[in-house]
Amino acid sequence: MKKIVFLGVLVLLLSSCKLLKESISESKNTYWQQRVSYTMDIDVDVDKYQYKGTQTLVYTNNSPNDLDRVFYHLYFNAFQPGSQMDVRSLNIKDPDRRVRDRIGKLKPNEIGYINVHSLKQNGEDVTYETVGTILEVQLNEPIKSGKTVTLEMSFEAQVPIQIRRSGRNNKEGVALSMSQWYPKMAEYDFEGWHTPPYIGREFHGVWGDFEVTLKIDKKYIVGGTGYLQNPQEIGHGYEDKSLPLNRPSSEKLTWHFKAPNVHDFMWAADPAYTHDILKMENGIDLHFLYKKTLEEKYLKNWKDLQEPTAKLMNYFSEQVGQYPYKQYSVIQGGDGGMEYAMGTLIEGERNFGSLFGVTAHEMAHTWFQFLLASNESLHAWMDEGFTTYISNKAENLILAEGNENPHDGSYESYKMIVERGYEEPLSTHADRFNTNWAYGTASYSKGNIFLSQLEYVIGKENVAKGIKKYFTDFSFKHPTPNDIKRSMEKVSGIHLDWYLNEWIQTTHTIDYGIKSVEGKTITLERIGKMPMPIDVEVVYIDGSTENFNIPLQMMRGSKPTSATVLEDWPWVNPTYTFKTLKPVKSVEIDKSKLMADINDADNFFGK
Repeated sequence: MKKIVFLGVLVLLLSSCKLLKESISESKNTYWQQRVSYTMDIDVDVDKYQYKGTQTLVYTNNSPNDLDRVFYHLYFNAFQPGSQMDVRSLNIKDPDRRVRDRIGKLKPNEIGYINVHSLKQNGEDVTYETVGTILEVQLNEPIKSGKTVTLEMSFEAQVPIQIRRSGRNNKEGVALSMSQWYPKMAEYDFEGWHTPPYIGREFHGVWGDFEVTLKIDKKYIVGGTGYLQNPQEIGHGYEDKSLPLNRPSSEKLTWHFKAPNVHDFMWAADPAYTHDILKMENGIDLHFLYKKTLEEKYLKNWKDLQEPTAKLMNYFSEQVGQYPYKQYSVIQGGDGGMEYAMGTLIEGERNFGSLFGVTAHEMAHTWFQFLLASNESLHAWMDEGFTTYISNKAENLILAEGNENPHDGSYESYKMIVERGYEEPLSTHADRFNTNWAYGTASYSKGNIFLSQLEYVIGKENVAKGIKKYFTDFSFKHPTPNDIKRSMEKVSGIHLDWYLNEWIQTTHTIDYGIKSVEGKTITLERIGKMPMPIDVEVVYIDGSTENFNIPLQMMRGSKPTSATVLEDWPWVNPTYTFKTLKPVKSVEIDKSKLMADINDADNFFGK
């Protein structure tokens, strides 16, 4: 009996040691990401808006786990009556105007679909099932940690009527806006598989290389992701005019693209595209594809857009990190504006201010979503918010708008949704906000304020340095909220766990006020639940001015400032009192207006 007990204990100890070793091994491997290599051959029928294709996907499992299943996104399946996107749009309080009830009205020849006809793992058929917009694949053999597998697929698809992002014949007459058009491997990371159904929000992809051939009617001009490998066979503005054009006599041209180190592949095509190229001094080519049938005023706007777009490219490269590719394309198409690998699709019938604004925003996404590839569904505020932040700054500078705070609109939007009681935490999954209004305000406005308000907390210079460090450390990766927090902490030396928690995971609001001023004694009060450091400007009776900074104790430091730094304020204390050396005439909290105080009426005292 003792031997049995001893053997049992021994087995338990050995098992524990094994688990400990595995745990240590995983902890040592602090960051990993999967890798893909796509080779796709696509034949397009422009009359039926259908295409057939083959896909060879080489998938490398860099995770510490063996994978017995894989999952693909089949985004076009969302554009069918009764899909989850359709049902959600019919039941949400404020449906997207572009969607509403349109999906349910699509005819069989207008719907979208991707039908997989065969799938092999290393040459052997595997079992798979299509569940809405997800293809669930049971592998014959697990993909071992550190190993690579080849998955071969044949499929056919139909391009839906343009409703959301992708589609045919958008309202401006662009024939094909092709985003999220291919069976796309789902991301697997430290959180596991990311397989949300496509309901209307954003995307998440695996870093890798793409080689794509498109066979399409020779009248169509194509633009999008990737470098064209056979420009002299294509023409359409891509060719070297000093060399002979060798276009085949066939009815279709074969466009051959390669795109290194991207996590998506987009293309658009139309027979009426004009194709302009602006060659920048740094070697980057800016491609502009827009319909030559546009009204004269819109054609002029597209011409006028080109030089400012080069300024945008330079600004973002300087402020965040160098753009790493050789080209970027601004293409008329889609249903508004949407960012993709090495380019964007935007509606083109706009006044110049709108055209420049949407270009600025979508190009900025190249850094905040694409190169810094955060999970848009889980952390939409890192995607849209950071993009809004940097594009606001770019527009303000390049258009010489002269706004002291180019983010005023975001502050107003945030305060409005708080007042109306519709705010939800930024940690809410993008598809699960109760209203589109709440999602939009959270992602774009409150996400923007995360950075603009951080200028108030740790200083503008530190935020600028933190963004560059964030890019240096996490470009070509999948950063998380903790990563942006740590980048800012490392450059500032200030603890920011409280800030990330309060602003992202709660709906606590900021509300400070001046409780009393008596002679040389000033008492401030915290009314809202969210604590903050406080900047105070005091004007004395004699006309002189003195600025004070009151750090929040949890910061364990203070921002660089010329102000008089006072003793820190523990967040549990509802009030804070300090004394000045001279009698006080007026007091103002946060003259910069970078703190999102929901009621600043009590932020000023004056005689």
